[in-house]
Amino acid sequence: MSSPTPQRRIVWQHPQAPAKPNFGADCNGCGLCCLAEPCPLGLLATRRQHGACALLRWSESQQRYVCGAISDAPSDWLGRLRQRLAVRWIAAGKGCDADWEDERD
Repeated sequence: MSSPTPQRRIVWQHPQAPAKPNFGADCNGCGLCCLAEPCPLGLLATRRQHGACALLRWSESQQRYVCGAISDAPSDWLGRLRQRLAVRWIAAGKGCDADWEDERD
């Protein structure tokens, strides 16, 4: 029995985005996981099941991608609560969970 052929997917990334870190390494905001498909929070918030997550934002000042559920939250107490819950739900800062290769031209 042969192993399955790896699927190739093309996603368009901001030209200044950092390269994808190794699996398990600290997240650096490359955005590839969110450009490939929405996470459960993105699915719930946007109802988009395929393609890039509509919550994904490019931060010019940070030169990286950020989650809009976190970066766009209002500064009131409810917004801060939503922000904390989003950070926990998407496991922000817990390490790269995209187990694929980044091939740049």
